Amino acid sequence: MGIGLKDMIIPAATATVSASALFIIRSIAFRLLHRWAEKTETRIDDIIIRSLKIPSVYWCIAIGLYIGVAVSDFPEKYVFYFSRAIHVIVILSITIAAANLSGKIFKNYIQKSDLPIPTTGLAYGILKGTILVIGFLIILSVLGISITPLITALGVGGLAVALALQDTLANLFSGIHILVEKSIRVGDFIKLETGQEGYVEDITWRTTRIRMLPNNIVVIPNSKLAQSIVTNYYLPEKRMSLLIPIGVSYSSDPEKVERILMEEAKKAVGEIPGLLGEPEPFVRFIPGFGDSSLDFTLICQVQEFVDQYLVQHELRKRIFRRFKEDGIEIPFPHRTVYLKEEKEWQK
Repeated sequence: MGIGLKDMIIPAATATVSASALFIIRSIAFRLLHRWAEKTETRIDDIIIRSLKIPSVYWCIAIGLYIGVAVSDFPEKYVFYFSRAIHVIVILSITIAAANLSGKIFKNYIQKSDLPIPTTGLAYGILKGTILVIGFLIILSVLGISITPLITALGVGGLAVALALQDTLANLFSGIHILVEKSIRVGDFIKLETGQEGYVEDITWRTTRIRMLPNNIVVIPNSKLAQSIVTNYYLPEKRMSLLIPIGVSYSSDPEKVERILMEEAKKAVGEIPGLLGEPEPFVRFIPGFGDSSLDFTLICQVQEFVDQYLVQHELRKRIFRRFKEDGIEIPFPHRTVYLKEEKEWQK
């Protein structure tokens, strides 16, 4: 038994009117919610409103269709198909909304907390992917498709896929290993054994991106990064020691040189950005006796790796100015050459 044009007019009109009314209610509700969210300090309400804005369109359509089907005289077979389609639309929209909402809340929570968990593209993708897979399985169950044969087929074909995607899977599991181990985190300043150094921008399912100081991006496969030797300048903490070598003439008094270096370093604390006063700077007569100079090392603490450049720049200028005022010479490298005169009988 088919459906005539007359049988479709009333349900279609009812569905259209219902959906239109729901759209109006939705528009008013979101306008009120936006006003309320602007008055609150937390970002969670803004995230929830943005995540529900698009899925709510599908909910209005689904409810309108459901009301239209409910008032219709369609045969039971067609009602069954319409009901299945409505359920799929609702479940799919809820799944997408839940995936987006959970991902954004996760990012917001980790950024606000002090937990050592990286907000990477990989972690975000795993969270969203898990929710989407669960939603897909629920849709299959609603459609009456048995999941067991599908899982069996995926298990049999999984071996072939794993062999074909060895490099991709190696990068994926290496990325997960890096995240779990927390030896490299987003925002850390690292140096690779090949010499590249910079800030970790993101750890995705396949690569890790590092922004170098010249503002270039180095893209490294996760499997290569997991196998390489990496220096992390942010572990165990950002603060690091800065060693500045200084050479003076052999005619200089080591005690005086040490006192001047200490005075200039302590005076610079609070004046040079990034230079720390705790622990206090100190001087060591190391490496000691050079070929042309007495060699000292000024040791101080900087807030993080990139602060060393400005601190060295300013400290060297201050020390050079002070040496000139106190008459301490910074010698040029020189060598003594002995010339041996050759006798006539040796010719």
